[in-house]
Amino acid sequence: MNRFQQEVDTAVDALLLQQVILYPTDTVWSLGCDVEAPSAVRQLYKLKGRPEGRPGIVLVADLAMLRRYAAEVPAGLEAMLAADTKPTTYVLPASRAVAKEVVASDGTVGLRVVKDEFCFKVVRRLGHGLVATPANKVGEATAAVYSEVDAALVRGADHVVNWRQHDATRVALARQVRLGADGLLEVVG
Repeated sequence: MNRFQQEVDTAVDALLLQQVILYPTDTVWSLGCDVEAPSAVRQLYKLKGRPEGRPGIVLVADLAMLRRYAAEVPAGLEAMLAADTKPTTYVLPASRAVAKEVVASDGTVGLRVVKDEFCFKVVRRLGHGLVATPANKVGEATAAVYSEVDAALVRGADHVVNWRQHDATRVALARQVRLGADGLLEVVG
């Protein structure tokens, strides 16, 4: 088995045990867990020092998985996903499959179809959405690369992915698209 596949398998094994992982995403290094494991979500937020009511986002593998976590999917979303050239988080009404800790006070959840190969393979093999919240303590700078991750978060994670730890490539943060009151998608950030 190659190293890449071994890292995917090890990360998924930790997620199946409802553990918190530290891993690279298509934007920044993140803390994550299975979105359908409320105790893992609470553990993640405690590690991060994140107060309730400040949800993370959920990484999904494809439109079918996105539909599992969105109570409402606008008609134009499939075309937008096909046209996406950079990471995009879609803020949509949350379904009951999402752990309540990840749902915003307005009943929405941020969902992003990942294009990053590592994240895609982890999410696909897990079969559930993967919570992603930047690997930083609340109020501190976002860790764009592994060397910027706070040592306390590295020690506190149940599993640290050993993939792209030496990659110094910085990418733009994801843009955000929200479902408006008129039922249309609008770019908000």
